Amino acid sequence: MHIAILGGGVAGVASAIAFRLKGFDVTVYERRDADTNIGAGIVVWPNAAFVLDQFGILDDMAAVSGRPRAMRRLSRAGEDLGALDIGLIDAGMGYSSLSILRMDFQRILAARLQSLGVDIRYGHKVARIDAGTVVHFENGATLTADLVVGADGRMASCARRYVTGDATPVYQGFINWIGVCEGEFDADTISDYWGTGERFGIVPVARDKAYWAGGAAQATIGARDPDDYRDELQRIFVDWPAPVRRVIAGTPVARINKIYVHDHDPVPAWHRDNLVMIGDAAHAALPTSGQGACQALEDAWHLANCIEAHPGNVDRALGAFTALRFQKTAGITLAGRGLASSLFNRDEAFCRERDRASRHADYAALARAMADGWSRHLPLGA
Repeated sequence: MHIAILGGGVAGVASAIAFRLKGFDVTVYERRDADTNIGAGIVVWPNAAFVLDQFGILDDMAAVSGRPRAMRRLSRAGEDLGALDIGLIDAGMGYSSLSILRMDFQRILAARLQSLGVDIRYGHKVARIDAGTVVHFENGATLTADLVVGADGRMASCARRYVTGDATPVYQGFINWIGVCEGEFDADTISDYWGTGERFGIVPVARDKAYWAGGAAQATIGARDPDDYRDELQRIFVDWPAPVRRVIAGTPVARINKIYVHDHDPVPAWHRDNLVMIGDAAHAALPTSGQGACQALEDAWHLANCIEAHPGNVDRALGAFTALRFQKTAGITLAGRGLASSLFNRDEAFCRERDRASRHADYAALARAMADGWSRHLPLGA
């Protein structure tokens, strides 16, 4: 059985690894001309750590990662809004959470794929897909496969268009500026500052390095000028607590990116003919979900298992995969939207009440609920 994977990001590379480990013939096609790093960092929550363990690369990831133990919520004035004990999540799921730069994460994934004898074929942008098994590329190449896996992202997924007829992502009304900064950090603690229509998160990966995201509500999509990114951030966060201002000032302009954040409405159909979409193409959760890359890894592991469990019957395998994954990923997508709508609300009275509720939240119960939800359909537990 030959499997063609469209997309060389997290979902595509992870699914290629999962398939190769089961002995399948796999080829990966990527629209970009070369590998690029467009993100800042990732929290590898225990559900994702489990999958990386199955891939044989968890120790490699851990060697270049931080181990966050708490997530502190603070107001824009630096007031304590409560803290989530990440150790409770880890204990409930049986794996430690890790914080890692995306460039390191992708490098280790790619190295594992290469060790399995699979290369990524760059410069292959999809022109059209026929019958779910024939893919035509803009460079003139054509492939035919027994199974096509669409891991081609949230913004212009040809796989999603083939399955659903529409691949238009939904702008969710806020911007994220992201970056990586060197300095002095509390390596055990993620800091999450909440304002009125703004939010700033700092995630250490070591005592001397962190990645961060500064978000702000904006009703429409505007310009992108990298030379202006730091100035934009400094205007928005000019009077925020010192750690926020230090991170912005200390990040090289070349390490700052600006993203107008989109997702997709959940859809119950993920496959048509012998093509299935996974990762952001299928369920592009907002960064407020904390689960984008984690769910891509779960997709990869589950899809390979389903194909192996239904030899010779791709349609049944893809139906089983979709039934297994839809409810969990839809819930995560909608939860990410719910938190984003709260964080980027411009109503001051609403935000005061939101902060009051956070100060009085039962964080132990929240940690247990997160562990239970993220463990769904995985053999996890302390």
